[in-house]
Amino acid sequence: MSSSSAIATVTTTVFEVGKYTTVLQKVESRTTCCTANTSPPLPVPPPKPLLIAMPCEAGEFPLLVFLHGYLLYNSFYSQLLQHIASHGFIVIAPQNARDTVSLSPDAIFHLSVFFSVFTYTPSRLYLVAGQDSSDEIKSVAATTNWLSEGLHHLLPPHVKPNLSKLGLAGHSRGGKTAFALALEKAATTLKFSALIGVDPVDGMGKGKQTPPPVLTYVPHSFDLDMAIMVIGSGLGELKKNPLFPPCAPEGVNHKDFFKECKGPASYFVVKDYGHLDMLDDDTEGVRGKATYCLCKNGKSREPMRKFIGGVVVAFMKAYLGGDSSDLMAIKGGQTGPVELQTVEYIL
Repeated sequence: MSSSSAIATVTTTVFEVGKYTTVLQKVESRTTCCTANTSPPLPVPPPKPLLIAMPCEAGEFPLLVFLHGYLLYNSFYSQLLQHIASHGFIVIAPQNARDTVSLSPDAIFHLSVFFSVFTYTPSRLYLVAGQDSSDEIKSVAATTNWLSEGLHHLLPPHVKPNLSKLGLAGHSRGGKTAFALALEKAATTLKFSALIGVDPVDGMGKGKQTPPPVLTYVPHSFDLDMAIMVIGSGLGELKKNPLFPPCAPEGVNHKDFFKECKGPASYFVVKDYGHLDMLDDDTEGVRGKATYCLCKNGKSREPMRKFIGGVVVAFMKAYLGGDSSDLMAIKGGQTGPVELQTVEYIL
């Protein structure tokens, strides 16, 4: 059953900063934590570097594992992660191993095409990022399995993770990775209860999916025992200019992911905002500058970031906390700082 309307019963505040003060913590992986580091070694270091956003106040909090988009740093999402954490969540953002190393001169050259008028092809970009995402899926599984044995060593004693309330989210290629992990393309010891794709992308176009492919193009084929939310950008499938391909191409984007979902599933497409408009206001370095030039963007990032932060909070509260009032309010038309061009859900 699919519907596009609901009755708002409350006034939602999820688009504003929540009641908790937050802190960001960077954590090195087991391969780097003991090199050139004066801090005491961690008892059980994580398999990959992490950025953790958490409340400062005491309590037991649900968890969200958030996967960054490709060629991006997890730090580019710090404002979004803190927004979510301010509403009472611990957010774990692993850094993809490919992006922790320095870029080679050849890679920097390929990135520089974002600023130039020279020819650009998606295949060139994948020379930098790597076409196959299997290693990323395995690394996220390893990080998930580490949570039960290692996370508590990183948190203050008064901040306790509730591992029975675990959500998984990802943006762009990270969205594909999140769906792949949920579809058990790698094994995890913990169970996810909620899955969120933030403008997910499964490759360069239909027939050009990056392995392992996630989309099957069979409606409602995702056999997942969890609630799903897909968020799309209205400008993501449009070209920045004639030389650049769209960042969320038709045939492998949010529309296709939602078509394969079963209920309960929610779907929101934000009008007049682009594929990277949820990132921090200021993203530095070569990759940071590329985020302003690669995709067709909205007027500013803050409205899209506030909406995504708010709807993620509402979704997590509904399916991890049993309080659906904020999610129903959004479905009923309380969309905060943005206008939605699509609202659908499957019960």
